[in-house]
Amino acid sequence: MVEPKFAERTVINHKSYLKQGHVVTSPAINITYSDVMTEDGSVIGYDYLVIATSHNDLFPKTRQEKLSHYQAEYEKIKSSGSVLIVGGGPSGVELAAEIAVDFPEKKVTLVHKGPRLLEFVGKKAADKSFDWLESKKLEVILNQSVDLSSASDGNKTYWTSGGETIHADCHFLCVGKPLSSHWFNGTVLKDSLDGKGRVMVDEYLQIRGRSNVFAIGDITNIQEMKQGYIAESHANVVVKNIKVMMSSGKKKMSTYKPGSEMAIVSLGRKDSVAQFLFMTVIGCLPGLIKSKDLFVGKTRKSRGIISVE
Repeated sequence: MVEPKFAERTVINHKSYLKQGHVVTSPAINITYSDVMTEDGSVIGYDYLVIATSHNDLFPKTRQEKLSHYQAEYEKIKSSGSVLIVGGGPSGVELAAEIAVDFPEKKVTLVHKGPRLLEFVGKKAADKSFDWLESKKLEVILNQSVDLSSASDGNKTYWTSGGETIHADCHFLCVGKPLSSHWFNGTVLKDSLDGKGRVMVDEYLQIRGRSNVFAIGDITNIQEMKQGYIAESHANVVVKNIKVMMSSGKKKMSTYKPGSEMAIVSLGRKDSVAQFLFMTVIGCLPGLIKSKDLFVGKTRKSRGIISVE
């Protein structure tokens, strides 16, 4: 959104690396003991099924539509003198930092309803991020929400729950999206959800009571940070276990155990705040790990994709 050309490397067609695969771009609407049905009428049989639906995402589906969406968001930022960001999680903080670094002349306000930023990490990392944002002249308002409907065409004044007014030419909503699991209630997996809509899995990442159905990523009920590198660890375990189940041998199934939690939040082009097991650091050193290309190069290389589509 801040550097549209970078999006060309980040948006990857599944067909670019799934050479033997078949990609169906239609929402799944039902699951039986042997098939998955999609909204476009497809019926896809399975011997093994992996649920990786994460959160509801209303973004465009095709690569070109996504690139156009990012370009439009960039133009919105570029043409605005002031920007409001709602949500102080990793997405909101990273977007605010990118705008503050690339467009230092713009007035950026970040509003978060919680008592501190980045509530998924420790207080030290959150405080360091807060101080970094303020050092860039970015205004951070905590413990308040924003009535986005209070602003209308020609009137760019937003009201907060604390009675404050914020003037902004545009806004970005960076709050957590609900899990994409409500549709399970009409399927054979209806009893596999916990009270928060998460899929209950065992140590093999199998959905409880279904030996050939697995779940990975944010959708699972595993008590741990919900991050991309963790979802990839889930995937590695599931791949091993499906291979074991497909083979005629009696190899032992792999178990998944949450490891030491690590989090890196990018702050502009060069800096990051990183929370490791025994320490929290901020600046260009952790920035070297993530901020330069946000792990895009690593991701493309792991999938055997060198050139941009």
